[in-house]
Amino acid sequence: MPSPQSGTPNEATQGRIQKKNRPATPYRRHRSQQAVHLIDRAALAQTVDAFAAKRDGAVVVAKNKTPQNAGPFAKFEDLREKGMWLNIPGPADTIDQDYGGVRSALGEVGIGYVGGTVNTFVANQLPNAAKSTIRDQLYAGQNPTFNTLNFMIVTYDLSRFGIPDGQIIVGAQQQYWTWKPGGPDRVGINTIAYYQTFFGGKLELKTGYLRNINEFAGTVVGGNAAVNVFGASSNILYQAGMSNNAAPTPALNLKYNFDDRFYDRISIQRSLSPDGQFAHILENPTGLDWSTTNAGVLLLDEAGYKNKAAPGLPETWLRAGAGFNNSSYIDLQYPKQARADGNSIYYVAADRQLWQSDVQGSPTRGVYAGFSVMYAPPDLNRVSEYCELRLYAKGLFDSRPRDQIAIVATNTAWSNVAVKAAAAKGHLVHRNSTALSGTYTAHLAPGVYSSLGLTYINNPTSITYTPRTGHALNVLVSTSIFF
Repeated sequence: MPSPQSGTPNEATQGRIQKKNRPATPYRRHRSQQAVHLIDRAALAQTVDAFAAKRDGAVVVAKNKTPQNAGPFAKFEDLREKGMWLNIPGPADTIDQDYGGVRSALGEVGIGYVGGTVNTFVANQLPNAAKSTIRDQLYAGQNPTFNTLNFMIVTYDLSRFGIPDGQIIVGAQQQYWTWKPGGPDRVGINTIAYYQTFFGGKLELKTGYLRNINEFAGTVVGGNAAVNVFGASSNILYQAGMSNNAAPTPALNLKYNFDDRFYDRISIQRSLSPDGQFAHILENPTGLDWSTTNAGVLLLDEAGYKNKAAPGLPETWLRAGAGFNNSSYIDLQYPKQARADGNSIYYVAADRQLWQSDVQGSPTRGVYAGFSVMYAPPDLNRVSEYCELRLYAKGLFDSRPRDQIAIVATNTAWSNVAVKAAAAKGHLVHRNSTALSGTYTAHLAPGVYSSLGLTYINNPTSITYTPRTGHALNVLVSTSIFF
C-alpha cells in the first residue's frame, strides 16, 4: 500500500524544478501534490475494501458481478440454512417471494426464513389388500393413509459481525398421521443450531439440535426437499440412531474440505432411542430433551467427493460412511437378557449425471443414475441390509424445466435373527421386501410442487405377514408448498 511519503516527489527533484521554472512552481507543485494525494486515497480505499472482502471470505470480483448475474434474489443466498446437502427451495421459488418487500426488510437486519407444508396421501389399489381398522394397519397405504408436515425455519446472519459465514438457525415442525406408527403426531423443534467456518471455509462447524439425515448419506432422490419419492433408506439409518426432522438431537458436526470437491464430515450426536423413532417421539415429542431412555452417543463419519454441475461438467457425488452407537439395544437373539451395546451402520452411495440437456443455460438439467447400499448387524437391527437403484431426470422437457421424474428399485433385507425368532413362533415370515416405483413431480408455480407416484411392493409389511398382505400397489399423491 503506497504511503503519502513514497508518492511525493523528493526534495532534490523539487529543487531542480524550482530553479528551472520558479514562477510556475507554486501552481504545479500544488496540483502535483493534490493529484498524488488523490491517487493515494483511492489506492488506500481499494486496499481497505480488498482486505475487508478477504476478511469476510468474499472475492471482490465475484462480489461486483453478483448483482448483474444472479438476479434480485441473490442477496438472500447467505440467509438460507447452511451446512446441509438437502436443497430446500430458495426465496425465488416460494409463493410469497419478496411480496411487499417483507423479505428484503427482514434481510436488511440479517433475518431469513423459509416455511412449508407437505401433504401426502397413499392408498393400496389391490382389491385383496386385507383392509383393516386403522389400529390394526400394518403398513402405509394398507388403508388410505394421509399425513401432513408443516415447518418454519428462521436464520440470523452473523457474518455482519465479522464471524465467517456465521449463522443461527431455529426451526419448528408439526406433523399429523392418520396411521400413527408412521409418525406419530408431534409439535416441537426441528432444529436449533449454530454454524460458522474457519480457515477460509476449509473447516465448517455446526452444532446444536441437528437433523443429521439432512447432513449425511443423501437419502432424497435428486436432493430436492420438494420431491416426494418412494424409498425406505432412511429407516435403516433411523434404527442406527441418526437424528432427523421429526427427531432432532444434540450434536456437534465438523466438515473438513480438502478442496472444493473432496471432504470428510464427522459428528458426535446424541442417539435416537434404541427402541426406534416411534418410541423416541412418544417420549420426547418437543425434541428439547437432552436424551431418551437407553440412548447413548452416535459417532458418524462420512468421506466423499462432490462436484456441482457446470457447463460440460456433469454432477457427481460419491460418499461412504460409518456410524458407531453405544446405546443399549435389545439383542434380537436373546431378547430377555440384558441389553447389548455397540450397534453400527455402514453405507456407500453414488449419484452421477449421465447427460446434460441444457449445457449452457442450466447444466443441472439432465438424466442421473445412482445407488445406495447400507448394512447394519442383524443381532441388533430388524433391517439388516438395504439396496437402492435409482434413475431420475431433472428438467427433461424444455417446457417443464423444473419437473423431475424418478424410477427407484429397492430391496430391504430383514434381520435373519428376527426372522428365525418369528418363524419359531409359527408366523408366516419373509426375509426381504422389494419395491419398484415411479414418480413424477411437477413444478406448478413458484413454491408449489405436486408429485404423483405408483409403487409395487412385494411384502409391504415387516417380517410377519398373511397371505392377503403379501403384495401392495400403492398410489401416492403429494403436494408441497413453500413460502
